[in-house]
Amino acid sequence: MARRTDSGLDSPKGLRTSFVPRLGGRDRVGRFSEGFARAMGTTGFLVGMTVFVVVWIAFNTYAPPAAQFDPRSLNYTLLTLILSLQASYAAPLILLAQNRQDDRDRVQFEQDRQRAERNLADTEYLAREVVALRLAVRELASKDFIRAELRALLAELEEQRSLERDRNPEGAA
Repeated sequence: MARRTDSGLDSPKGLRTSFVPRLGGRDRVGRFSEGFARAMGTTGFLVGMTVFVVVWIAFNTYAPPAAQFDPRSLNYTLLTLILSLQASYAAPLILLAQNRQDDRDRVQFEQDRQRAERNLADTEYLAREVVALRLAVRELASKDFIRAELRALLAELEEQRSLERDRNPEGAA
């Protein structure tokens, strides 16, 4: 039995081969659509398109009738067709570019959320460490406490010396 290498419509979508041949993959088309959408949103494109339309209309209005290829008498039918064709391709390409941007925004949002969670966890850890250090510092003796203890010890030693002097008056000299 010959093994079938291409999958049909009964296979899951990820395993099926598409009916439309891919020219360089989705990423190439996506990059093209983003470039196209980016170019259409520039002042240069608008100025260029305006110049193109003005030249087209001027030529087909003022040129001799034999040289006109889209005469005014036919309401610039060819120009209308070209602009409609451009619009019919521009809209899906712009939508594709927006979808790709939405996907990138979603990934960026997820990364930002994960980064915020890590920052929160780090902040909570550091806050616990600071509290632990404060508690440990409270248990440590302060300078004033140590001075008071040393003074008390000195006073006690002085008292013991004076008692020994009183008991043994001859060794004091």
